[in-house]
Amino acid sequence: MNFMAILILLGSFFLLIFFGAHISYSMIAASILTFLYLHLSPVQIISSLVDGVDGFTFLAIPFFILSGDIMSGGGISDRLIRLADACIGWMRGGLAMVNILASVFFGGISGSATADTASLGAILIPMMEKQGYDAEFSTAVTMTSSVQGMLIPPSHNMIIYAMAAGGISVSALFMAGIVPGLVLAAALMVYSYYLSVKRNYPKGSPFSWKYLLKSLKESIWGLGTVLIVVFGVVTGRFTPTESAAIACLYAVFVSIFVYREMKWKDLVPVCEKSLKVLSTVLVLIAASGPFGFCITYLGIPQMVVKALLGLTSSKFLILLLINLIILLLGMILGMASIIIIVTPILMPVLASIGYSPIQFGTVLILNCGIGLITPPVGGVLFIGSGLSGVPIERLAKHSLPFLLVMVVVLVMITYIPALSLALPHALGLL
Repeated sequence: MNFMAILILLGSFFLLIFFGAHISYSMIAASILTFLYLHLSPVQIISSLVDGVDGFTFLAIPFFILSGDIMSGGGISDRLIRLADACIGWMRGGLAMVNILASVFFGGISGSATADTASLGAILIPMMEKQGYDAEFSTAVTMTSSVQGMLIPPSHNMIIYAMAAGGISVSALFMAGIVPGLVLAAALMVYSYYLSVKRNYPKGSPFSWKYLLKSLKESIWGLGTVLIVVFGVVTGRFTPTESAAIACLYAVFVSIFVYREMKWKDLVPVCEKSLKVLSTVLVLIAASGPFGFCITYLGIPQMVVKALLGLTSSKFLILLLINLIILLLGMILGMASIIIIVTPILMPVLASIGYSPIQFGTVLILNCGIGLITPPVGGVLFIGSGLSGVPIERLAKHSLPFLLVMVVVLVMITYIPALSLALPHALGLL
């Protein structure tokens, strides 16, 4: 085991991050230094960079990102909010419930916590404040419920994990995320209802079947994206990449010809926005190629397996340690970075304790989602602060009870396999 090479790889990587270098450049620089020290062929670096993004399934990522951005700007947000309001807005703290349920609907379209927070938060946070809700509560509900969007399909982060884990079934991962996403929604609703009763937040309008049917009729075209992705993939009619491409075309059709809130010229700025997100993701995936090669070449996964099993043989404690490590990484690294870095390292550990990689996918995604709301680099936390005007320090403090609820759900899906695996098993995907 070449400890000096490991020190160069990991030491230079974290040192560059500490001094503010982008995660992608840090991985590439650390890999080059390690290659030079080990006298490996520089051709391998280029080969690893290309191999990192040379996969048909990766084509689904730009399509899902683009379709989410198109639907987000095509009037879908308003209609989903009205549908959620018709379903559950009559309760005490109705707008908080609407916020959470709208995130369930929107998550099935965008697959992004940041898009969810930016789109729904821009509408719901001012609306909640106007009706007497605290700004901190309104923003915390919006931020935490947005994480559902990464669990409920489609989720481009699930695709990144599937590739990092060695090409496991994307269809099974998509189905595995549905129940945990709904459990998270239910848990957040219960806590929001408790606070609403305690603080005497207002009720919404009485339930109306007429309003519900009208709202469902208006939003059904937007929800059709979910049907394309979920049923197309599950039934085997489409691959994830094909379903993503069809969803993208469907999003253009609905936004321009059905809802008519977008024109052809509006597609240009939407595509530019999607390209910015996509370029960051794909550069990161490419950079992970040589970095991952170095990790494997130096036997770091085997070292982690021995270290964890040397500490304890308890499956319960090993999973607890893994979750704690990811939670800490979530405070300093972005979501895609964590998925790409830790997945190849942890796969041998999970195999040694007989833990399903499909179940771990839901655990990892929710764990990283919690990191999006924790300082100092929580992307969703910054968006929420910008939308509401609440300082990040105060917003982080008021989000702690909601984060605790999310951690409880994280523990549940970590130790109760049926929450993640029952649906894929029932559909014959496992």
